[in-house]
Amino acid sequence: MEYDLIVNSEKTLVEAKIQDREITLQKEEKPLTASFERVSDHQILLNINGTQLNAYVGGGKDVKTIIIDGRTYYIRDADSLAQAPAGKKGFKGGAKTVCAPMPAMVISILAKEGQMVEKGQKLVIVSAMKMETSLFAPFDGKVTKINAKEGDKVMPTDILVDIEQKKEPAEETNE
Repeated sequence: MEYDLIVNSEKTLVEAKIQDREITLQKEEKPLTASFERVSDHQILLNINGTQLNAYVGGGKDVKTIIIDGRTYYIRDADSLAQAPAGKKGFKGGAKTVCAPMPAMVISILAKEGQMVEKGQKLVIVSAMKMETSLFAPFDGKVTKINAKEGDKVMPTDILVDIEQKKEPAEETNE
């Protein structure tokens, strides 16, 4: 089945086949096959090319939040978005916060309040089930608040770092 998705704020076309506990995705001629096992209502164990990853899934009817390896993805069906009544079409993609992907302990805080960070920059390291997971900045911006300290026990809904997204400079016109 073909899906027209918005992942964070980027629109992408994905072909997906789900059979038993295996999913095959095709995006731009790049096939990916993964098996999955449901652990709980909001946790899935993925096996992608022999690598096991925990995925945490949440969200409502319109937007699904998926956290894999400390990275947060907001996924929305672009087709249903186009059919939504007027006034509900505004989807603001991208996280404004960095949250724990699972119940964990904070090992290290690598960012400081007021610091400018780049998308993908490592901000926090947490540990759960004897595995460390790095949490990354979802976009370029400024750290406005650190809400945890080393040694804190945190849950998936806990906001560890607040980030104010960097505004793109307006295009200059030569008149």
